[in-house]
Amino acid sequence: MMPFPAIIVTMTTPEVVLRGITVAFGSNIALNAVTLSFPPGSRNAVVGENGAGKSTLMRALFGLIQPDAGDVLLGGKPQRFSSPADAIASGIGMVQQHFELIPSFTVAENIVLGAEMRRGILLDKQGAESTVRNLAEKSGLPIDPSVRVAELSIAAQQRVEILKALYRNARILILDEPTASLAPSEASELWAATRRLSVTGTTIIFVTHKLDEVMAEADFVTVLRRGEKTFSSPVSQTAPEQIASAMVGGKTGLNIPIDNKVITPGGTRLHLEKLSVNNHRGSISVVEASLTVRAGEIVGLAGVDGSGQRELIEAVVGLRRSDRGEVSLNGIDISDWSIEARRNAGIAYIPEDRHQRALVLSFSCEENMILGRQRETTFSRKSGILNKTAIQAFFADRIAAYDVRGAEIGVPVRSLSGGNQQKLVLARELSRDLSLVAVMQPTRGLDFAAAAFVHNALRRERDRGVAVLFQSLDLQEILALSDRIAVMLSGRIVAILSRQEANETLLGQLMTGVVAS
Repeated sequence: MMPFPAIIVTMTTPEVVLRGITVAFGSNIALNAVTLSFPPGSRNAVVGENGAGKSTLMRALFGLIQPDAGDVLLGGKPQRFSSPADAIASGIGMVQQHFELIPSFTVAENIVLGAEMRRGILLDKQGAESTVRNLAEKSGLPIDPSVRVAELSIAAQQRVEILKALYRNARILILDEPTASLAPSEASELWAATRRLSVTGTTIIFVTHKLDEVMAEADFVTVLRRGEKTFSSPVSQTAPEQIASAMVGGKTGLNIPIDNKVITPGGTRLHLEKLSVNNHRGSISVVEASLTVRAGEIVGLAGVDGSGQRELIEAVVGLRRSDRGEVSLNGIDISDWSIEARRNAGIAYIPEDRHQRALVLSFSCEENMILGRQRETTFSRKSGILNKTAIQAFFADRIAAYDVRGAEIGVPVRSLSGGNQQKLVLARELSRDLSLVAVMQPTRGLDFAAAAFVHNALRRERDRGVAVLFQSLDLQEILALSDRIAVMLSGRIVAILSRQEANETLLGQLMTGVVAS
């Protein structure tokens, strides 16, 4: 592969200018007169705490929401986007955290949807696949255009979304938390693709909470805090501490703190005995996995994405039936129990995809706070009518305890930032008497302050005797949060290490099979 040419970014006429953008949701001011610009062919990071307004600003640029005040200028000309279709027609593409793909369609069908190549009245399938294949190769985003999206990994689905934008001639590409669900190798491939695109003149704007990505991949960085711009500078003239301080309004540590507390676990809460689980395609994803999680300990599942961690946790909470083996909770075989029975027995589940698995976006914040519990006598009268007074009192208590910003009675949960949606899910799921908390990617899309809050919440559960099983692609998080670490490779648990035995190098070697346990 040819080396990348040197990228020289100068402050020429900005490709994009956002001038005085203001957005309010009821009494909540999400953005307050934000002004910033992005030079052509540059890579720009927009960072901030959860609820700072990052995604709202990008959604305003893409026409998903209309600002209450302010202007969008492209090439110096004011624009007014009433919908994403207007933004797309003006050369803007956006890849959101939650992809908008049709799983039963092929890659090519998803990419050309709405702008199909036709042969007479029929879709020119061969022409579409050829065009998509050429675009993928040219962009450094290789993918088989004939594969159905349902069969793709998260990283591959993200490539499809980017190619959708490029197929429509996007010269401005917005990426919202692009590496939140990617393994390190997949993230490296994505950043390499953005470098190629910027060399050809595409302006990249990415929202992230990972400061190492900002320092390594961005030309310019802008910080938002509580809806206002607090910092903007070329990255070459910026230190990570400056960004962190602008995000939280003071000095802060940047590394995930490791909890060195000495724990004394209790009895077995969860036990897996030679568990085998199939994936959605019917092929085996977990192979004879045996694992114990005790009361008062946190066990992390480490592994390259697709190594079986997702299927293992889904088998524990009842979302996926095991093919062979046993799942036991507090000494009782629950392998054949329903999801509801497992939940009633004290299992909480915090999924990776909060939109699909944890929330009903059209419901209000308080309705989502009791989701799954609405039939309990605490929240429902004998007549079957919901007790709004009790619900609102419970909601107010949980919102305060978990610092869920922007959550108000009657406000749809979709209006919250991704991080505050995740905190609402935590507030709900950790409000019961529990034996086990099963968590996937607990800090996906969260800034470091919110991530620390989530870590402390899980540690509190551990300290009160709950067993915690969690999966993360972030090795720093695995090392910081786990009391023991189970490493998965090709569906098998290949090693179980104490926190003291583990380090990033050893975990990386075990995860990739470089060394055997």
